[in-house]
Amino acid sequence: MNSPTHAASSPTLASALPPDDAMREELHNEVHARPSARIRLPVLIVFVAVLNDGVSREQECEHLRRLPGQDSLTPEQMRGNFLRLRFDGYTLKWERHTEFTRYSIVQPLPEGTGLGTSDPVLLDALITPPGWLREIPGRTVAAIKMVMLQAELPDQSAQAQAALMGPAQHWFGGHTVVASQLGGGHSWALTDFHLRPSGFERMLVITPQDTSETRAGRISQRLFEIETYRLMALRGLPAVKALAPMLAQAEAQLAAITAQLENKSTSEQELLDQLISLAARVERATAENTYRFAATRAYDAVVTQRIAELREKPIPGTQTIGEFMQRRLSPAMATVVASAQRLASLSERVSRTSALLRTRVDIVTEAQNQELLAKLNRGQELQLQLQSTVEGLSIAAISYYVISLLLYIAKGAKAAGLPIQPEIAAGALVPPVLWVVWRTTRRIHARLNVPAKSA
Repeated sequence: MNSPTHAASSPTLASALPPDDAMREELHNEVHARPSARIRLPVLIVFVAVLNDGVSREQECEHLRRLPGQDSLTPEQMRGNFLRLRFDGYTLKWERHTEFTRYSIVQPLPEGTGLGTSDPVLLDALITPPGWLREIPGRTVAAIKMVMLQAELPDQSAQAQAALMGPAQHWFGGHTVVASQLGGGHSWALTDFHLRPSGFERMLVITPQDTSETRAGRISQRLFEIETYRLMALRGLPAVKALAPMLAQAEAQLAAITAQLENKSTSEQELLDQLISLAARVERATAENTYRFAATRAYDAVVTQRIAELREKPIPGTQTIGEFMQRRLSPAMATVVASAQRLASLSERVSRTSALLRTRVDIVTEAQNQELLAKLNRGQELQLQLQSTVEGLSIAAISYYVISLLLYIAKGAKAAGLPIQPEIAAGALVPPVLWVVWRTTRRIHARLNVPAKSA
């Protein structure tokens, strides 16, 4: 009899489930998309992140083919946005993200670059082919040389920690460094956030002898992500600085339009033209910067999360990485957030001013309509008076024609021998004819003025 574990793993039971969603396997495997590296210490890691705007996956594949033994590499192998290539003596990791691509070269630590040296030269020992790093497609956004080595870590006394901080600062060439004890004290991470002439920053990680390869991989990945996402988050700051004059000018123009709207010193058409022009500028600025502001907030959130994952402890006399980020990155992020809110508020105020202008136009239109209706009513009254006058003349004219017809009839009767005086008869018939014509006209008016009955 098969055990339950064996039965559950049997491929014949796949038919026991409904058909898979088209994205099930892709979404499930996302958790394994970018696994942490296993790093054997001591090691040198050369990390480069480039903006990939306008750079296709095929171009990146073509560049990776220049590495030894990678002639058969295809873009299909890079569809997962992650690739680890193993070579003789080193590995290379490729990761493609929405806005940037990361390359990590992991190789043994060159001789003479350990903790006892001062500002050691590291790029001369790079294993990749000459010029390969320089010709990576894209524009550099972050470049870091990280040395990870093993040493005995001191206890928590200030004197013991200062004994290790001295050689560590000497390794950075005397630059002021920020440093943290990671994971509550299992490792040390140091950096000076200094961009050297080579274009690289430097980081130093010191771990005890028993540090596992997976822990070393996680440490390097978090530190690289903190610096990469910090720089990506700061890409919103130049956009804010470029947007600031436009925001100030737009706010001043909106205030002027609102003042003109209040005192009615400008025509509605002129105000509408100014408001439409302002609204178009604001909406264009919103469309151009919305993604950048949202990306900045997302990158900043990742930096905050990765710093929290470091679980830092301070080293006496030295800023931690988290403190440095808090003091240097937070003001920039606050500026970006404030500018995004300022732009959104300006858009809302333009909408409210537009609503006020529409209300003003509606009131003016209503007044014009009332005036037009009054003119129409006056015209109708004049038309009724004219119609009454015409009706009076019409009664006289109809009566005249009727009496003329009766006169001719009377003359015909007299000619036929009847004893009738036509003129006297016509004169006598004038009052009754006028009455009959007037009465008939009134009846016609009464019929026309009766409101239609509902069905």
